[in-house]
Amino acid sequence: MPRPFALFASVLLIVGATMAAPARAADVPSMVIKDVVVGTGDTARDDSQVRIQYTGWLYDAKAPDHHGAKFDSSYDSGQPLVFTVGAQEVIPGMDSGVKGMKVGGKRTLIIPSNLGYGRHGASPDIPPNTALVFDIELLKVQ
Repeated sequence: MPRPFALFASVLLIVGATMAAPARAADVPSMVIKDVVVGTGDTARDDSQVRIQYTGWLYDAKAPDHHGAKFDSSYDSGQPLVFTVGAQEVIPGMDSGVKGMKVGGKRTLIIPSNLGYGRHGASPDIPPNTALVFDIELLKVQ
């Protein structure tokens, strides 16, 4: 007669071996920029103050368009984000992802962990070593 613990351990090993591995930050080795709508207004450059609307998602290799769990959105707060491009006021991936956009443009940024919050994450919503996806809309450039 098999021992209950040994049987339970065997089942756990089989189930664990057949489950898919979770998405890892290594799944995103470099930044991806996808223009959804190309704007026609002023261009965001270094030292430009920009106003954007955004939604941030955890990267999920298996989700449609890699949009995993939403962690933040300026649309939810009703307050666009304002920052100076190149002044290190936002994560590096956001800074470089906005550069070159024109007002009225919309982009999706897939940001590797090292250009996001890196090995520390941003507790409690963004675990360490997590790639991110941002949908952004450039509203204004000054």
